Amino acid sequence: MAKELVMTGKINTKGFARSKRRDKDDETETSRMVKSDSTKAGDIVFITICVIISLICIIPMINLLARSLSASDFLVRREVYLIPKGLNISAYSTVLGDPKYIKSFVWTVILTVICTFLSLTMTVLCAYPLIFNKLKGRSIFNIVITITMFFNAGTIPNYLLMKELNLLDNPLVLIVPGCLSVYNMIIMRSFFYGIPDSLRESAEIDGASFFRILWSIYLPLSKPVIATLALFYAVGRWNGYSDALMYMKNKDFYPLQLLLYNILNNMNSVEVATQEGFSTPGLSESLKAAIVMFSTIPILCIYPFLQKYFIHGVTLGAVKE
Repeated sequence: MAKELVMTGKINTKGFARSKRRDKDDETETSRMVKSDSTKAGDIVFITICVIISLICIIPMINLLARSLSASDFLVRREVYLIPKGLNISAYSTVLGDPKYIKSFVWTVILTVICTFLSLTMTVLCAYPLIFNKLKGRSIFNIVITITMFFNAGTIPNYLLMKELNLLDNPLVLIVPGCLSVYNMIIMRSFFYGIPDSLRESAEIDGASFFRILWSIYLPLSKPVIATLALFYAVGRWNGYSDALMYMKNKDFYPLQLLLYNILNNMNSVEVATQEGFSTPGLSESLKAAIVMFSTIPILCIYPFLQKYFIHGVTLGAVKE
């Protein structure tokens, strides 16, 4: 009888333990379901916000495209929103048929390529030495370089400096002064810091030189950040016009944005519009939209090719061992 009670007690104890584990599993499953539902709700809210922001960015471009392809009568009556009305490509024919637009476009492409390559080279050569502790005066270099981010000499001193350097009305004034961004250099330096020292030390043991280590180790591992900074530099140069506005008088070297800036300003005058052959305000508005699209589309076409590097470069802070 005692044995039966003991066995019954054991059985009841085991049954209680199983029941307890079952209840715990049920609680865990319920908790997972609640978390899953909250995660789905959070994802829906996040996606909705992203869609709204995307529409806010895209709708103005769609409106601009619709205006550039619409007939002047509909533009005068302000009836064009997101869909072109009275399809008309005369504005694009005017832009593409004018040699000054094409010349300025080609010059801007060349300028953007040169500036991007030179800026990336200067950024790498400035950031790479600053990661070495054995560099004498490294802290001083860092302080001096960083100060330039917060303090600027001003417009007039910069103009006088360009004059003393004989860079006024010289194409080099669009290339040399802005060939290095301190902010981008800090991004590059931070990325270099994240590359394991063991890779460099192994290369040094094998007899690799200073630049050999840079070329064979640091640059291949830095493709994401290089692509990101290349996009930053290219967009900055493509959209830049203030330096040309201040320092350039020769219209042969006007970048596209400055040419468009002058044209759009001139079109605000009815007299100038008449001299250029724009018989109605609607045609002028259509041409304005076509000019803006003409200057925007090329840089937009580059982004898809650099998108994967751009996202990876922005989010990646270091290379982990």
